[in-house]
Amino acid sequence: MTLRRSLPGLAAGALGISLVLSAVPAATAAGEAQATTTAGKAQAPTVSEQQVMPHLRALQRIADRNGGNRAHGTKGYADSVAYVKSALDRAGFRTKLVPFTYDGATGSNLIADWPGGDPDHVLLTGAHLDSVKEGPGINDNGSGSAAVLAAALQVAESGLKPERHLRFAWWGAEELGLIGSADYVGKLSAAERRKIDVYLNFDQAGSKNTQQWLVVHDNEHGETEAQQAFEAWFAERDIPTFDIGVGGSDHESFGNAGIPSSGFSTGISDCIHEACDDLANVDPKTETTSTDALIGVLWKLAAAAPRR
Repeated sequence: MTLRRSLPGLAAGALGISLVLSAVPAATAAGEAQATTTAGKAQAPTVSEQQVMPHLRALQRIADRNGGNRAHGTKGYADSVAYVKSALDRAGFRTKLVPFTYDGATGSNLIADWPGGDPDHVLLTGAHLDSVKEGPGINDNGSGSAAVLAAALQVAESGLKPERHLRFAWWGAEELGLIGSADYVGKLSAAERRKIDVYLNFDQAGSKNTQQWLVVHDNEHGETEAQQAFEAWFAERDIPTFDIGVGGSDHESFGNAGIPSSGFSTGISDCIHEACDDLANVDPKTETTSTDALIGVLWKLAAAAPRR
């Protein structure tokens, strides 16, 4: 999360690669049984802590090997991208690295497309993968990155056949001012921008002491489908939500380009942008709930491709 752009006054309660690849979990039998192949008929699977937390442990190990952080332009960030990309490649995604340069250092965004779905109606789901230089960034934003990765792997493991085309992204240099996502959006043609029905962003998905989930409402662009789906998912489970506007993370880059967005956060943690933003700064139950909410809404939105 880019702290300089975050909403004021929202506290936490309100507001080698081969080694780490061994942490990528396989689908559970229960998860496989819950999902069918056609998006319109599929019941969204759920995940366990054992399917999400290994990704965060892998990112922690990467930071530990690389000076305690995974910041833009560092080997820690490059290794983080390699970890996520390898998991996606093995699952059958079409992945690509999109490089950019900022502040004298080269970084990259990781883009992953799931084959199939209407290419004129793209459902784009993303999170920033970089940390600040002061710490490993496990909640901010390893937690969002892990939730998006776990959701993408569920798509592959279930053999989902969506109506909308599914694209997933992990952004670089968010902590320096939304640089990676802004670079991606800025390079899209007008026609490519119109093909993105909605962008879903996840930043700090595992904050401790979370009392309510902060759901993005994009009133400026009239986005209601995604935010209503998120609020319905939480309401069905008696989980309180609080609506926030577009700002403070990569969905702002999409909003600036006129692309509707939604998503959520669990609020700013006590250790934001500090060395203590490590594994101990993430609540596994909150992280798992966030991942299930992401998957539930992803399945719902994947089933329909409304014409504009």
